[in-house]
Amino acid sequence: MTVIMQPVASAVGVIKSAMGVLLRKKKEGINDCDDILKDYKYLNNSLGLELEDSSQQKQEGGEWSMEHGNTSTNVNGKFAVNYPVDAKDVGTPDAWVPRHPELIRLTGRHPFNCEPSPALLVEAGFLTPASIHYVRNHGAVPTIKWEEHRITVDVNGSVKKTFTMNNIVNMPSQRIPVTLVCAGNRRKEENMCKQTVGFNWGPCGVATSLWTGVPMHVFLKQCGITAVTENCQHLLFQGPDGELPKGDDGSYGTSIPLSMALDPAADVMIAYEQNGEKLAPDHGYPVRIIIPGWIGGRMVKFLQKISVCKTPSLNFYHFNDNQIMPSHVDSEQANAEDWWHKGEYLFNQLNIQSTILYPDQGSVVKHVEAAPIMVPIGGYAFTGGGRKITRVEFSLDGGINWRRTELTCPEKTTKYGKHWCWIFWKVEISSKDLAASRQICCRAWDEGNNTQPKDLTWNVMGMGNNCWYRIKIHKKTLPNDNTVYLEFEAPTQAGTLKGGWMGNAPGGWKSKAEHMKPVLKKSTESGNPAAQIKAAPLAAPSTGIYDGILPSVAEVTEAPAEVKEARKAGGGKQISMAEVEKHATEQDCWIVVKDMVYDVTKYLDSHPGGGDSILINGGMDSTEDFEAIHSQKAWGLLDEYYIGDLAQ
Repeated sequence: MTVIMQPVASAVGVIKSAMGVLLRKKKEGINDCDDILKDYKYLNNSLGLELEDSSQQKQEGGEWSMEHGNTSTNVNGKFAVNYPVDAKDVGTPDAWVPRHPELIRLTGRHPFNCEPSPALLVEAGFLTPASIHYVRNHGAVPTIKWEEHRITVDVNGSVKKTFTMNNIVNMPSQRIPVTLVCAGNRRKEENMCKQTVGFNWGPCGVATSLWTGVPMHVFLKQCGITAVTENCQHLLFQGPDGELPKGDDGSYGTSIPLSMALDPAADVMIAYEQNGEKLAPDHGYPVRIIIPGWIGGRMVKFLQKISVCKTPSLNFYHFNDNQIMPSHVDSEQANAEDWWHKGEYLFNQLNIQSTILYPDQGSVVKHVEAAPIMVPIGGYAFTGGGRKITRVEFSLDGGINWRRTELTCPEKTTKYGKHWCWIFWKVEISSKDLAASRQICCRAWDEGNNTQPKDLTWNVMGMGNNCWYRIKIHKKTLPNDNTVYLEFEAPTQAGTLKGGWMGNAPGGWKSKAEHMKPVLKKSTESGNPAAQIKAAPLAAPSTGIYDGILPSVAEVTEAPAEVKEARKAGGGKQISMAEVEKHATEQDCWIVVKDMVYDVTKYLDSHPGGGDSILINGGMDSTEDFEAIHSQKAWGLLDEYYIGDLAQ
């Protein structure tokens, strides 16, 4: 057994600096430009260390330049953006996009969806460099030229104006820090309870950047759109046509209320810079929407069209990509009863959230009873609606008693009293107290007195998971050594990474309450479901909700049973990898999944994600990609295409 001794402080790094600047330049015809320019510096250190302030802001000739220690670059070039193309992207449509090699891929090779590790996120600090900012791509990154890109604006179908990128950057602009969050952040915890329709996000699908762009209310005024009317109720955003496999035109689109877009306090903007540089391809180059306090899924990248309409967007992804439905609704029921278009379950404004970033999975601390040490514990918290996080609390006894933590919040309140950024929290806990505990859990509160629920609520899209975040503590000793080592275990690990107290098998983790085996008839849309509950005898009381659950589920090392049956059907024919590699075209496509060979040629046209996502794995072992994004049901669909086993 190898124990890595690590001072937690050095592992988590420091949060160095952050700033926010509201810039409004006087332009002809614009009257609301009397705001006082605010210039300030921040020194933000998550561990209480003394650091030099590395941020400088200055105004020169009416323009703003910025030097900032942790925006696009950092010491030793760790966060530089000019990386070579990742080998995993070779052979995909994204083979031209530079990407940080330490990002955790969540959907295999393509499309590119990723998040940083907790340690990397903490090390970066308050402002997240673009190179390690989480990425949510539904398809290939479009190749767009600055000088050729156009944004069209129409009102109820009638084209009103067309703008070039140079038109956009010459408009009045603002620069503010905003936290972006993927709606599926922490989804893997839900998948361990029951598989959702989404892939495995960990707790780091969140980031904060300094965004520069045109305030939406200013942009709309220049288009002659100044008020909500009976026929002008919603503002629709849309990316390039043909960008994605689904929907009528293959575009990604969504909408927000026009009243919100016209409200200066909402800070909605058309952004063209991130941390003082033009947008990176993965983050929407050359232009995107930023909607502070909302989920990232509403912030359309590669913006091409803005429409003012009487009704909300009808785009496929507006309704089918970001919803929190009742927990009894599974994918079959959602499709059969068209829950997607009911409207009331759309996920827009962020809910309150906090997590523990350090110590992370596998961290180990040495504890000597006679000489306990102070162990730093910390993470982030955020909320929606521009509300302020007022406190973050931690508990060592399963939520019976709570204590406050120290908050670090470099963001300055906006002119309208809004807060758009995460905060960092920290506390130092004696190793003696940690050794006497089984877990650390945290919860946040905001100024609306919203807080996080104790338990997660499963939903078919796996979105909005914001239950208490829990790190388990395991006491271990080495042979012939009475020293106690405290090992920390997170709920899950992002993507296909193994580890975490919730196990690694989708649907394999059950809460204590579920082990009571209630009998509940399935709910139906008609409401008032019959509920005949016969509860098993209550287990003995315990100090925490996760105490007394079944042992952790073993790692999944075999294909599901229904897939293994396919071996028998195919007769176990032995096929060499050299032979598989010959079949990698649209007319003849084979793939390998867990040492079994499948001819998926006939499935290319009907694949929900489009045939291209299969073709890029043609003639290859696609086990990693398949495991990353497919449910148990999808494994079963492989039966029909099984042709043999990979020769060893």
